[in-house]
Amino acid sequence: MKSEKDDRRVKYTKMVLKESFIKLLSHKDISQITIKEICEDADINRATFYAHYSDQYDLMRKIENELFENVSVYIEEYTRNEANLDRVEMVEKIFVYLKQNAQLCRLFLGERGDMEFQKRIMTFIYEKNIDELMNAEGVSKETAEYIYAFTITGCLGAIQKWLDDGMKKSPRFMSEMLVKLAGGLPEVFVK
Repeated sequence: MKSEKDDRRVKYTKMVLKESFIKLLSHKDISQITIKEICEDADINRATFYAHYSDQYDLMRKIENELFENVSVYIEEYTRNEANLDRVEMVEKIFVYLKQNAQLCRLFLGERGDMEFQKRIMTFIYEKNIDELMNAEGVSKETAEYIYAFTITGCLGAIQKWLDDGMKKSPRFMSEMLVKLAGGLPEVFVK
């Protein structure tokens, strides 16, 4: 017997449900989306939907988890710098991923996005970078937390603007800009 993971039909079903949900979410708030609408758009019956998800919020959480896992790979790579790339190249990889998944990123990272999801990403980045910021720049933990809060909200705002503007600037331009802006902040506090 095939496992669910290996079953192509299950993968297809989840894919069309996800696509239908994302399409609906781009026009409506999640509280206004019904299972019936998702199923009709996906051409899947409700029993099949409930075989995989408990409700539209469960589907959204699973999509967010997938997005988080994919973004966290780049953040981990940035933190460890295993590829020995410069920071601009590493941040550029994140922007390339965001561009490739623009519709999804607009929904979850945009102004109407799920704030809990955004906090989850911000907390993950904090946990990966706060010690490095304190050690490398010689600032106190309290100062590092202010620098981090300013930097991460600014970066998120720049990403939202970039997505909202149709990603007219290249991933390279965006990464160079954010690395320059973020890189100069700790120097303000080091005496």
